[in-house]
Amino acid sequence: MKCGEWPVQITRSSAAIAPATRRTPKRRASAGTASSSRSAEQYLRPPFYGSRQMTLWLREKQDRSINRKRVQRLMRLMGLEGIAPGPSTSRPHPEHKVYPYLLRGVEVTRANHVWASDISVPQKAA
Repeated sequence: MKCGEWPVQITRSSAAIAPATRRTPKRRASAGTASSSRSAEQYLRPPFYGSRQMTLWLREKQDRSINRKRVQRLMRLMGLEGIAPGPSTSRPHPEHKVYPYLLRGVEVTRANHVWASDISVPQKAA
């Protein structure tokens, strides 16, 4: 038999290889439910706690070694959200000067009547 030949007349693409067995992670049901019940109780006291403050509270006050991502997952599963103000992007700052539109009412009737310029600086290539 030559190198690279198959002893059986099957194409390599049609030969199925058994998938590797995957380990299933061990679940700690008691730790997850205890953390979630404590989180729910704490959430009802000050409902503005987000995942960061909830993590600090669980670490410092409850002596729990817990990751913020785990707290985020538990809060998401329980439907809890921190109360935070949204972005105020629509309100102008009171000190911001509003410049008037100088071309209002001006009819552009000939070439080179109105000019515009752009003073932006192009980015250098990295």
